[in-house]
Amino acid sequence: MTAKTISLFNAFLMVILIFFWGSSFVIVKIALREGLTPISIATFRFLIAGGLFLVALFIKKNTEQDYRLLVKKKDAPTLLLLALTGTTFFFTAQYTGVQMAGASIAAIFVCLLAPIFIAVLSANIFKEYLMNRQIFGIGLAAAGAFIVITGGTLSVSNNREFLLGSLILLLTPVLWATYSLLGKKIMERYNPFLVVAYVTMLGGLCLIPFAWAENSLHQIFTMSLYSWLAILFLSLTCSLVGYYIWFYVLKQVGAAVTSSFLFAEPLVTVLFAVTFVGEELTLTIFAGGLLIFTGVYLVTRSKHS
Repeated sequence: MTAKTISLFNAFLMVILIFFWGSSFVIVKIALREGLTPISIATFRFLIAGGLFLVALFIKKNTEQDYRLLVKKKDAPTLLLLALTGTTFFFTAQYTGVQMAGASIAAIFVCLLAPIFIAVLSANIFKEYLMNRQIFGIGLAAAGAFIVITGGTLSVSNNREFLLGSLILLLTPVLWATYSLLGKKIMERYNPFLVVAYVTMLGGLCLIPFAWAENSLHQIFTMSLYSWLAILFLSLTCSLVGYYIWFYVLKQVGAAVTSSFLFAEPLVTVLFAVTFVGEELTLTIFAGGLLIFTGVYLVTRSKHS
């Protein structure tokens, strides 16, 4: 069985999602500049997002009387594993790795390694076999993302903090692949919004011990206006709306095609950095962006087009 193709509507949803997730790197950078720690950013983000999801579930229950709020007891461990892999451990590793090794290394692991892990595992678990054209597209997009992130070169600093941060970041593609593929399986039994709500709420609660251990929970009482705006943006767009889109499209078209859109994420990040941080937009970035969109097109276009 070959990988599924994507409709125009689902492609539009993924563009919105990548816009949110790509901009989040700049938003997190703003929050870090305001004095928040990586773990406190993740904790506040998902606690607030969890509250938003809880309100949304009650609204759906009131408008849809037959809407199912509970899950079977046997699926509780899977939901907890999703929360740990996709929220608690993933963002603890990513934000800590960004602080220690830098955003570029983090983006390489998330945007390049995660989709490759997902595509390979999908081929074995869900029999989503890829055509030669799609494999070439993945390689082309990976090369483009690498160029956008690094400018075509990658200089590695030989220091302990950088190496430790890189090792921590190596966990992120494994965690995201596990999260996405486990999520696809449970989506076959439950409404995507319900699953994402549970995952977000559980993930936020599981982050509390980490924030407690580093004594950063008190920062919620001293946050600046910019910090609050950053956290609210991450909670509402990247979590509440973004995670629902991710699993909705994942269920419709499969993991390999959905994950291919992650290759465009670093391009969005660069564009936001140029606009809000004043970074220079170079010819190299344009070239990398062209490779990214060409690669994504090859992976997602119709087999007969």
